[in-house]
Amino acid sequence: MRSGLRMVFEVRVYAAGQKGDNRVLVDTLIASIFLGIIGSGYFMYGKKAHRPVPLVSGVLLCVFPYFIDGFLWTMVIGAVLLAAPFVITL
Repeated sequence: MRSGLRMVFEVRVYAAGQKGDNRVLVDTLIASIFLGIIGSGYFMYGKKAHRPVPLVSGVLLCVFPYFIDGFLWTMVIGAVLLAAPFVITL
């Protein structure tokens, strides 16, 4: 049983990373966690203050890392969503 689980884990790691590079996966995971934490703060602030831009930006910060695979794209989209409440005023 253990060898089967280990094999499934190894297949997932090598399928998701580039040429078996696990560092890319760890960086993306850590960035996703921090962006999700900040996104939940944006969401709570937007909901309490009745401001739609931080509310939507917070939801997107929590959700988009599930759909983006690369570290660079995660950081670029995260930076845009982090700056959106300060740039866009409604």
